[in-house]
Amino acid sequence: MMKDVVFRVGGEGGEGVISCGEILTLACARMGNEIYTFRSYPAEIKGGYAMYQLRTSTEILLSQGSSVDVQVCFNQEAYDRSIKDVRKEGGVVIYDSSSCTPSGTLPTHAYGVPASDLARLELRNYLTKNIIFLGVLSKLFGIDYPILETIIKQKLGKKGEAILNLNFQALKKGYQYVEQNIPKKDLYFVEKVPVQEQRVILSGNQALALGAIAAGCKFYAGYPITPATDIMELLARELPKQGGAVVQAEDEIAALSMVLGAAYTGAKAMTASSGPGISLMAELIGLAGMAELPAVIVDCQRAGPSTGMPTKTEQSDLNHAFYAGHGEAPRIVMALSSVEDAFYGIIRAFNFAVRCQVPVIVLSDQYLAQRTATIRRPDPSKLVIEERTKPTASDCENYKRFRLTESGVSPMAVPGEKGGVFTATGIEHDEGCELSYEPENHWRMTEKRFKKLQLVLKSPDIYRRHGVNDQEIGIIGWGSSEGVIREALSKANDRGIKVAAFHPRLLNPMLPEIGVFIRSCKKVIVPELNFTGQFAREIRARFGVDVVCFNKLAGLPFTPDEILKKIEEVHEQIVHHV
Repeated sequence: MMKDVVFRVGGEGGEGVISCGEILTLACARMGNEIYTFRSYPAEIKGGYAMYQLRTSTEILLSQGSSVDVQVCFNQEAYDRSIKDVRKEGGVVIYDSSSCTPSGTLPTHAYGVPASDLARLELRNYLTKNIIFLGVLSKLFGIDYPILETIIKQKLGKKGEAILNLNFQALKKGYQYVEQNIPKKDLYFVEKVPVQEQRVILSGNQALALGAIAAGCKFYAGYPITPATDIMELLARELPKQGGAVVQAEDEIAALSMVLGAAYTGAKAMTASSGPGISLMAELIGLAGMAELPAVIVDCQRAGPSTGMPTKTEQSDLNHAFYAGHGEAPRIVMALSSVEDAFYGIIRAFNFAVRCQVPVIVLSDQYLAQRTATIRRPDPSKLVIEERTKPTASDCENYKRFRLTESGVSPMAVPGEKGGVFTATGIEHDEGCELSYEPENHWRMTEKRFKKLQLVLKSPDIYRRHGVNDQEIGIIGWGSSEGVIREALSKANDRGIKVAAFHPRLLNPMLPEIGVFIRSCKKVIVPELNFTGQFAREIRARFGVDVVCFNKLAGLPFTPDEILKKIEEVHEQIVHHV
């Protein structure tokens, strides 16, 4: 039996596709398995194609997989869209035979289940169709039936006994249909295994929000926007319990303004948005840099300029994160690489913000923000939490908020502190907050503000290296593609191709270790989910070397096989000296 299984559920938005996938995910996790999910859904309020993909295994997972092992089709569109992705040898398609007619070359195993008819004619409720499919999956692949019942009760129990019992009937109806009509012929099975260590199930956004609380965040302001809203929703529930506050602002300009105001008072503060909202914050990011206010700004990237494709993933906000805004103001730019890194990475962002007294832009994306995975339960005793540099009593006798120091960081007082009064202004100023337009002062203060960025370059855990040490081919990725790249290079190394990967978590200031890595390789590939190769261009400009751009622009993440194919292509070029 094959125990590393990629399930995909597809259908019309509103048919319960996402909830079906979420229940399946919880069930597999509670059976002791590792999980790794990906979802794609329409931006419209109702209607359009929705998809939920789950990879589950008894082993640690790095990606969503390259192909689908088990495809569940709620309708014809799901079949037509997904059949090309199903594993050709040994793949399984489960389709609604009352609304879908398979065509073309079928995978090895195709199971028809009249789910729509069972829901509409026997249970008298079409909305039970998704639960019927869960019953089918339970019988075919060993998904623990009592665990499914428990999850359904937890999710639907508040809707009353009648609704709960109807869904229990639907689960049983799907299970019994397979039992009576479908002999199992495939080799996939989800095994129930003992849990070896404490694990938690979180999405990227949930992990990020919990990490912010652990870092000491006391104020959050934001405006709802896909795919960042989950962060605000979790913090709205949990942050007040920790003595913090959450404000839903009238827009993203107001949100970051409130965050900077909170930072001025001494609070650790953050906001989160996506591309359109981050665009509105550009002027205030400059204010944070000029006034030397620590703030954390999360950008859950989505596809396209303007409104673009709100529910699809992309890595196209890097240019904006690096350069948006007039003049030259310092900012740190980071990228999160996994659900676990979302927890620890946001703590790192708060540490950098208070250490350097600058805005820190943290890049996530839809793929990571709404991905669910099992991670090791964080140990609070091992977290390193930094606080801002505060003035001493002697500093406050003649307090200069922007005093020139060797590091560029000046002690920061809080309102009400004796002798610590200062003005945080966006107008150029001298050490003592007095407005100044003198050329020499402008140079000194700009140099001071940028000097602070050097304080993060020697921090631990700001990059990771994977693969062999005598590589010919290097891969430099950033953000949520780390696991996909790791899986691809592992396959390449198994085939005798010498590949290593360098994955920076800190993007600006750029790590000098990137240049060392590039010089150790014959060719370097930079995979990015954007059209123009934004990070590749930064690498060329910083280190004066060419790299191989590998760009994907589909609203979907890379798969391991796509990266592997590019590695093999570059390897052929090296072998034949192309």
